[in-house]
Amino acid sequence: MKTKTIIELLTLSSSLYFMARDAQILDKLGDMSDKGIDNINKFMAERQLDENGNEMQFVEHIISKVQELKEQLNDKIESQVVSFYKTINVAHLDEIKALNEKLEKLDASVALLEARINHLEQK
Repeated sequence: MKTKTIIELLTLSSSLYFMARDAQILDKLGDMSDKGIDNINKFMAERQLDENGNEMQFVEHIISKVQELKEQLNDKIESQVVSFYKTINVAHLDEIKALNEKLEKLDASVALLEARINHLEQK
């Protein structure tokens, strides 16, 4: 039952993440279209140099920007996954603590029963 719940939570969280990411992309595209052609002109006016000091072509410039965005997206995804797994780990630690407390109570009960048996044997 716990595994099913964890899988359902993982599925739900990944679905929420993708919906949020899609919403963010749409918002970003909306913002870009609102800002209009000035941003495109500014982007076109930027001149970047490659490793050899030559000016990059338009397509190369776009590819480099896409690579930067890809790295940023990977970093954000990695940080979200790490925080999610830390949350799951905390849940497991809570369960382990609860089981340890039960074990201590059972040990106390066993000790009490042993004392009673010893007392009955002495009579």
